[in-house]
Amino acid sequence: MLLRLALAVSLVIASLSPAAASAPWWEPVARPAPDSQINVTGEPFRGTDGQGRVRGFVDAHNHLMTNEGFGGRLICGKPFSEQGVADALEDCPEHHPAGLGAIFEAIVTGDLDGHDPVGWPTFEDWPSDTTVSHQQNYYAWLERAWRGGQRVLVTDLTSNATLCVIHPFKDRGCDEMASVRLQAQRTYELQAFVDEQFGGAGKGWFRIVTSAEQAREVIAQGKLAVVLGIETSELFGCRTFLDVPLCGRADIDRGLDEVYALGARSAFLCHKFDNALCGVRFDSGTQGGVINAGQFLRTGQWWQTEQCKGPQQDNPIGTVGPNALIPAGVVAPAYDPAKRCNVRGLTSLGEYAVQAMMRKHMMIEIDHMSVKAAGRTLDLAAQAKFPGIVSSHSWMDAQWTEQVYRLGGFIAGYENDPAGYVAQAAAAEPLRRKYDVGIGFGSDYNGVGSHPAPQTGVTYPFRTFPEGPLVDRQRTGERVWDINVDGGAHIGLLPDWVERVRQLGGDQLVRDMLSGAESYLRTWSGTQAWTP
Repeated sequence: MLLRLALAVSLVIASLSPAAASAPWWEPVARPAPDSQINVTGEPFRGTDGQGRVRGFVDAHNHLMTNEGFGGRLICGKPFSEQGVADALEDCPEHHPAGLGAIFEAIVTGDLDGHDPVGWPTFEDWPSDTTVSHQQNYYAWLERAWRGGQRVLVTDLTSNATLCVIHPFKDRGCDEMASVRLQAQRTYELQAFVDEQFGGAGKGWFRIVTSAEQAREVIAQGKLAVVLGIETSELFGCRTFLDVPLCGRADIDRGLDEVYALGARSAFLCHKFDNALCGVRFDSGTQGGVINAGQFLRTGQWWQTEQCKGPQQDNPIGTVGPNALIPAGVVAPAYDPAKRCNVRGLTSLGEYAVQAMMRKHMMIEIDHMSVKAAGRTLDLAAQAKFPGIVSSHSWMDAQWTEQVYRLGGFIAGYENDPAGYVAQAAAAEPLRRKYDVGIGFGSDYNGVGSHPAPQTGVTYPFRTFPEGPLVDRQRTGERVWDINVDGGAHIGLLPDWVERVRQLGGDQLVRDMLSGAESYLRTWSGTQAWTP
């Protein structure tokens, strides 16, 4: 509250000064002090081309508010705070004094040596390209990504009840839909926080949009169009136990009405665990084994596999080794490596949910669906001539790509190491040319995912392609980040990542990425205009 009062006073003072009248539109009239630097110089591009097309990069899969999920203490730090940067970029109390209480970080990353828990102003150990439990989406870092060319951000409201229950540190309940509501509220609060810096409601660069038309207006102004999506394991409480669904059609209808009213315009029907709507695409390796154990705890059933019926396959299934999650006396199944597909596809409730989302004109995310579930969803969309299918972060079998494009859908690749992203993009380039579409990326920050390792070859400062703002090394407090040293440590390094992608993949690939905003909005417009 004190910061809000101080910021309001500074805005009044700034509005009376001659400097405010001449300030560039992309610079705030008052920024909290102290705060992170942006380290991007020059006017962000705005407007449309001669054909009325917008341009800009699309981050189709991010999680701005995951610190509010999983019981509130899995992701440490906040994307913004009215008390200032020191409060926002602060480690969880159990990580003090030496990071040894970061149990989740240790399990997922294998780093058992702890870390320096101090965030602002030193940031000795976090955020980093390997962290899974520290804030990587601070608003000023996101501002840097916007100034560097990003024009669409899909922020998925997410949580996982099982992970919340298991994690020993929490300060709230584990209901996933309660977390979705809170995260939506916090996203609107972030919009208001940015607006205050720019002089009042509607003036900031962070604009939540609920239609493709709104998004076009925002992007034409040079600002960031923010779309709310949902990625949870139990959408609308639709879990299953011993193959008995714990929700019905009325729950789906009520749930869709509620999240649509919150502003959500896309959703995943399943994520990580099989649920009452669909089976999932497996996780692999040790992490897959842990998730399978969680699946057993939550649903009473292990993942079950079968031989795939077509060329598409689910991921190799993770091995369930010795695991503290497994109750005494329970024996995990052994899996035949020749059987790569989940036996569970789209359930009858899942088919109802797909059709209900179509009627609601919401985009359907098929990443994380099993091959059987994704295939059936694509069949339903084709029968209905429904274009609103999205694959946002490389969790779909790539052999579905043409089916998605044929419908009018949108695809984004995971923000892998640049060479990996370039290779994926190159494989799909003939289809992009055939269907005249751009490409996005899914950064998955704060989503407990991997991020690019340190790169080599980026020289600072560099100008964003083709003739955009000048980007220098990013500084927050006493710490300076450099993608050559730090990799994809936080969202603010996206312009640096794009520059390395350009070096490896060429200017044409970045042109395709800049066409991502137009392609995403075409899919969204088609979804809105669809009629049964």
